[in-house]
Amino acid sequence: MATSATGESRRQRMGWLPAEVTSFVGRRHEVADVKTLLSASRTVTLIGVGGVGKTRLALRVGLEVRRAFRDGVWLVELASLEDPELLAQVVAEALEIRDHTTCPPLQVLVGHLRDKQTLVILDNCEHLVHECAVVADTLLRAAPELRILATSRQTLGISGEQMLPVPTLPLPDSDRPGISAEVLMQCDGVRLFTERARAVLPTFAVTEDNRDLVLRICRRLDGLPLAIELAAVRLRALSLQQLHDRLDDRFRLLTAGSRATLPRHQTLRAMIDWSFGLCSEREQQVWERASVFAGTLDLEAAEAVCSGDGISREEIIDLVMGLVDKSVFLREEHGRVVRYRLLDTIRQYGRERLTASGQESALQRRHRAYYRALAARAHAQLFGPSQVAWFDRLQLEHANLRTALDSFYGDPAEVRAGLGMAADLLYHWITSYYLGEGRRWLDRGLAMDTEPSEVRARALWANSWLAIIQADITAASTMLEESRILGELLGDELVRGYVALYSGMIAMYRGDTEMAIELYEEAAARHRSTENPVGLALALIRLSLAHSYLGDSSQAISLGDDCLAVCDTFGEGWHKAYTMMALGVEVWRQGDLRRATELEKESLVFNRSLDDPLGVGVNLEVLAWIAETEQHYGRAARLLGILETVWSSIGAPLSGYGHLVRYHDECESRTRAALGDAAFDTEVKRGARLSYDEALGYALQEEPPQDEKAEKGEPARLTRRETEIAGLVAQGMTNKQIAAALVIAPRTAEGHIEHILNKLGFNSRAQIAVWVGDRARAADGETPDSRE
Repeated sequence: MATSATGESRRQRMGWLPAEVTSFVGRRHEVADVKTLLSASRTVTLIGVGGVGKTRLALRVGLEVRRAFRDGVWLVELASLEDPELLAQVVAEALEIRDHTTCPPLQVLVGHLRDKQTLVILDNCEHLVHECAVVADTLLRAAPELRILATSRQTLGISGEQMLPVPTLPLPDSDRPGISAEVLMQCDGVRLFTERARAVLPTFAVTEDNRDLVLRICRRLDGLPLAIELAAVRLRALSLQQLHDRLDDRFRLLTAGSRATLPRHQTLRAMIDWSFGLCSEREQQVWERASVFAGTLDLEAAEAVCSGDGISREEIIDLVMGLVDKSVFLREEHGRVVRYRLLDTIRQYGRERLTASGQESALQRRHRAYYRALAARAHAQLFGPSQVAWFDRLQLEHANLRTALDSFYGDPAEVRAGLGMAADLLYHWITSYYLGEGRRWLDRGLAMDTEPSEVRARALWANSWLAIIQADITAASTMLEESRILGELLGDELVRGYVALYSGMIAMYRGDTEMAIELYEEAAARHRSTENPVGLALALIRLSLAHSYLGDSSQAISLGDDCLAVCDTFGEGWHKAYTMMALGVEVWRQGDLRRATELEKESLVFNRSLDDPLGVGVNLEVLAWIAETEQHYGRAARLLGILETVWSSIGAPLSGYGHLVRYHDECESRTRAALGDAAFDTEVKRGARLSYDEALGYALQEEPPQDEKAEKGEPARLTRRETEIAGLVAQGMTNKQIAAALVIAPRTAEGHIEHILNKLGFNSRAQIAVWVGDRARAADGETPDSRE
């Protein structure tokens, strides 16, 4: 799901790694060692104490080797995962696999990665070592071009695994007196301290006067990156001497004996103890209470969960700011939203203290109650102008939603509340990566709470829709029958309306269009009587498609117009996009290809912004049919190739719209006949190779793909800065020289060159130089002929 409705998708099908928000210091040898090991072994595990920088090292390696992996480098963050059974699901989510089948997640992963050349980074495996070993071993055996880079506090223990201990940052030997400030700054540990200190105290520098004190501080911290960063931020309020003195006081016990025999995690714990001691009493309480969150939290969640028992809601913002200043909370920006993350080590420390205080159960109840209410609010505002914002928010909160559901199901008295929450999240399950997981949460709750209730009836019809999308019609029918019985028993018109709606989908799936129309009309009538616009819109969309399928054009368009009116009344976007898709099908059938194209493209723009794979897939289908009707056979074949990738990632072609398959088959048959087998297969392959963003740009005819531009001789569009850097590359400058010439960081220069290579479709700097030369000659009016 996208982070906004601007049409810009978050999804990057060539991998995903987070941007580096602080400078990467040192580790040159370790980076080289990891790259060497990866070239020889398919599994490499980085081992080290918490806070030593395993994750940062893995991410840096991933950034440097990503061009070597055709299908990308993907980060799988496991720190917030507590349920081992969800491991394969979480890996699938991180790889952005949209699967709507009933296959086990591990089987889905195997199928997806079997022919991929991919590097998967499994980060923070220590609490799931056995499960990570099983998943890694299974995937490696099935996918010959897959490589795995893991970070953990212990090895996975699988065949062929290479282990690399990640050391603390190097410092000068203690017996080397009189080291100059200049030489000292070449040491990674001191350089890290200096760069982080400058972030809070811009005037800070290592000088001949303070060099020995800086070195002593870094030594007291054992060169441990997390400890160094936590200490450096204290210079906001302390002098170097005060910082050093407090470190001595705090670590006296740990340095009483031989430092070589002490486990480094004790040093880290002492560092966190010390950091905790620098917080005010209320900041300490918020730290402890915030440990119940998984992943990240926002200010509203902190106010709801962390206040009380002596801390008012109004105080939370200042306490959160204090914890951000002390680097306990890490500030993250997600579009216009700011969220806070606790490093796993920090969170675990807080949880231990919370447990010791006897408040853990109370805070877990507060946490799950907040997210139960959040899910209910999202459900209530599902149909309206804030819809997309809610979809985005739930995506950011997914780890917390999962934690809350698990907490509800772990308390026999609260299972029904958890089941209701899972049902409220129906659209979250459908419009994101979590359809299969949503069904498992609903299945689990339904198995635990079997008593007749409105919640059970609602969960049954919600789960039936997920099953229909997965083409699990038998299970969907069984659930709908029980929901129907409960609806009649309870006299619940809303339940009856949804049972009729989804029963109509099943009838349509089975080819009984007349029965489907009868059920859809019943659903529309019941939803009108209960003034439920969500169910009414869904029923009208399906009625329009059903009448279109029967050839009743006037009725199909009339129903579509009715649905658009309902959506516009409420300022609704998602159902409106599906309505435009349905109208596009009928308008295409009538032969108004221009209007059909406009409808499908407008729908696709919205579905792209939401990153809804089902909507995107159906939009692309209709655009392919339109292209074939216009006799644009090359475009039709290219779109069919794109659809191969889309439907493969979802796991079910035309999922939930199976009656439209005949149009797909007819389009494919006529296009193949027009182009011939060889040309058809070539175009399909070209479509399948496009990245997700390139594919949608091609479908919307925004800009031709790079390969098409190259064939037409069109120049790639570089920014002014990229053009400038391309010119310096052509002069033979290195990244370092370019950075010095433009007064930018070498990493920035490297990033620009990476973008240039991607835009031009090149894989070497020499190709950039040739390209620059050709452009210069073209600007001078020089042609190959004129040079002869």
